Amino acid sequence: MSKLLIAFSFCVAILTLSATAQAGSAQLLLDARTGEVLASENADVLNHPASLTKMMSVYMVFDAIKAGKLSWDSPVPFSKHAASRPPTKLFVKAGDSITVREAVLAMIVRSANDASAAIGEKIGGSEEGFAALMTRKARSLGMMNTTFFNASGLPHAQQFTTARDMSTLGVALMRDFPKEYELFATKSFKFRGKTINGHNNLMYRYKGMDGIKTGYTNASGFNLVSAVEHDGRRVIGVVLGGRTAAGRDKIMERLIDANIKKASTGRQLLVSRSTGAQMDLARLGDAVPVPGSRQSALAAVQGLAGASEVATPGTASAYAPSSGTATAEIVATPASRFAAVDPQQTASTPSLSFESRWQVQIAAATSAQAAMDLLSQARQKVGGPLQGLDTYTEMVIRNGVTFYRARFTGFETKEAARAACDKLVRQRYDCVLMPARG
Repeated sequence: MSKLLIAFSFCVAILTLSATAQAGSAQLLLDARTGEVLASENADVLNHPASLTKMMSVYMVFDAIKAGKLSWDSPVPFSKHAASRPPTKLFVKAGDSITVREAVLAMIVRSANDASAAIGEKIGGSEEGFAALMTRKARSLGMMNTTFFNASGLPHAQQFTTARDMSTLGVALMRDFPKEYELFATKSFKFRGKTINGHNNLMYRYKGMDGIKTGYTNASGFNLVSAVEHDGRRVIGVVLGGRTAAGRDKIMERLIDANIKKASTGRQLLVSRSTGAQMDLARLGDAVPVPGSRQSALAAVQGLAGASEVATPGTASAYAPSSGTATAEIVATPASRFAAVDPQQTASTPSLSFESRWQVQIAAATSAQAAMDLLSQARQKVGGPLQGLDTYTEMVIRNGVTFYRARFTGFETKEAARAACDKLVRQRYDCVLMPARG
C-alpha cells in the first residue's frame, strides 16, 4: 500500500508538471489567402483552448442558421446545468431564455460560459452531444489535433487544440460566414438594460484587427486568436500559453508587425482544408483517448487496471482512462452492428476473428460507408500489417447522434496491434488499441 501511495504521489507530481508544460508558449501567423505559415513556434504542440473553444461554438451557430435550423431570434432556454456554469457569464436564471443573437454576442463579447452551455444544449441536445458535433466539424475542417468536451472552454483535462488548428478555424469563420464574422469586431452590446463590454483589448487599438477571440484558464494560460487585414494582406495570428494578458498581446503585436509584409495580397481566402470525411477520431473508442503529446501519469496508473491504449499522430502510445460520463448505445443487432468493407458482402459477412486478442480503431465516421472507405484507404496506405485482417464497422448512438466505428481486428498479439498502430500514426491516422471482445 505504501508503494502504491508513493507511486500515486509521483504520478500527481508528474501531472502537475505536465499541466504547466501544456500551458507553454505556442504561436503561429498564417497567411489567410495562401495558407502559408509566415512564422511559428510549437505550432503543433497540444494546449488547452480555454475560451477559444467558443470560436467553434459560434461557428456551429452560424452553420445552423445557414441550414435553416435556427434563426437569430430563436429562443435559447437555460437549463439548471447552463445557468450553473461559473463566470464569466450572463447570470441568466434556469428556466429563462435569451435569443440566438444575444447568445452569440454573449459568447463573443462577454465570453459567457452559461450562454455557451445553453446554445450547446439547444443545438446538440446536451452540452456533451454538442461537443461531439463540434469535434466532428473540427475534423471536417482539417483540425486533426483538436478535441472538444464542452461548449465554453471551461477546464477539461482532455480538451486540447493547437495553434495551427486555431488558425484553421479562424480562416474557416471568415471564409464560410463572411457577413456573420463581422460580429467578432463587436466591442459591446446591450443586454436587458446593461452594457456588456468586451475585453479583447488589442483589437481595440491595433490597426486593421477585427477579431477574433481571447481565452484564459489556469491550465491554458492566456490565449488569443487575432485577424488582421492591411493593404490587401489578411493574416491570422495565434498565441497560446501567455503568462499575462498584456504579455500575450505584446507577443501578438510583435508576431504580426514582424511578418505581415510577407503575406500575399488579394481578395480570396484559403480554400477549405476539409479531410473529405466527417470523423470523430478522438472520442468514440471503448475508452476516451487522451489526445496528448505526453503520457498522462495518472492515466497510466488507471491503465494498469486494463484501460485501452491510444496513439495519436506524431506521439507515442498513451494509456487512456474510460470516460465514465459518455452516454452511448451500441446497436447490437447482427445485421446492423457489423458491416464488411465491401458493401456487396454485407449480407454474408465472414465470421470475424473475435477469438483473436486485439483490435485497433482508426476513426468513427457519420455513416457506415464513410467508415468503410476510411478502412479501405488505411489498408492501401499502410499495407503489410493490415493485410489479411478483418475489418468492420460498429454502429453507436451517442446522445441521439449515430456514429460508425471503423476497426481492424484479428491481431494475434498486443505487440502486433501496437506495431500496426505505429504505422498508422506515421500515415497521420489516429489509432486506439484495445482488446477484442467476444
